[in-house]
Amino acid sequence: MTLGSARSNASYQPKMVDHGQNKSNALVSRETSASAISPMDNDFDDSSPIASQLVSETKRRERLLGRRLPRPGRTRILTVANQKGGVGKTTTTVNVAAALASAGLQVMVIDIDPQGNASTALGVPHHAEIDSIYDVLINDFALADVVAQCPDIDNLYCAPATIHLAGAEIELVSLVAREQRLRRAIDEYVRFRENNGQERLDFIFIDCPPSLGLLTVNAFCAANEVMIPIQCEYYALEGLSQLLKNIGMIQKHLNSDLVMSTILLTMYDGRTNLAAHVAADVREHFPEQVLQAMIPRSVRISEAPSYQQTVMTYDPSSTGALSYLEAAAELAERSVP
Repeated sequence: MTLGSARSNASYQPKMVDHGQNKSNALVSRETSASAISPMDNDFDDSSPIASQLVSETKRRERLLGRRLPRPGRTRILTVANQKGGVGKTTTTVNVAAALASAGLQVMVIDIDPQGNASTALGVPHHAEIDSIYDVLINDFALADVVAQCPDIDNLYCAPATIHLAGAEIELVSLVAREQRLRRAIDEYVRFRENNGQERLDFIFIDCPPSLGLLTVNAFCAANEVMIPIQCEYYALEGLSQLLKNIGMIQKHLNSDLVMSTILLTMYDGRTNLAAHVAADVREHFPEQVLQAMIPRSVRISEAPSYQQTVMTYDPSSTGALSYLEAAAELAERSVP
């Protein structure tokens, strides 16, 4: 599989509200003016910050172009978790999933956050009347009955969340095998696809709420890997030790196969010393887990969900999309723990 080999159903055309802008610039990154990316000739001056950034991004894109992404030997199930809110869990989930699916891999996102933001970003309906992951966890629905295809990207599927999940924490308390219900549902879905001649899923991403309740515990028990997005600010580091303690408890009592395999630095602002210090500290303590790719602060990444899209289809030429492509490629090429 190669990056960019599988195109979205929308042919990677960003869905835009026309405010009189020149449509010929539709695929030009909105983070850079069209005039800034004129052809580089002998007189091109790359000494300015903007020009230097353009040169750097061009080289990064060239390294990604045509790169083949290996299919894992088995389905990799990653829980994307961090009990601190606002660190980019959902954004990371949907964009890494979209980047992998755009390379032709089979990817599914399971949204177990009652806010349903991952479902929104993937363009999957998740109003109260929709059968959702709530029905899988509480009412014993089959996962196959609630999974929907993302309308913009082939090979990308989503099990949506609805507002009903807000009460699921309480309802799960009295149920039998309450911590293992999501794991059993995923196992049954994998067998369902196999029995029906469907292609095996390569990646399953579980988007968790910003808490360590029973929904997150279900995600930890269902996964074999944990992916932790860390915002490049001091407060993001404070909760990391508590999260690692909880992962250790899950490993000891409920899921011995779980490993903390991946850390992704998000909302990185290279203009500040704080971001550089936080990134250096995390890399020092977790040299094997931290991806080299870092996700910058980006208006385009923030705007994309308002159009019910990931940044991969909203603005594929943006810096944010490039960074998530790099993170996805690095994740796919890492050996499975």
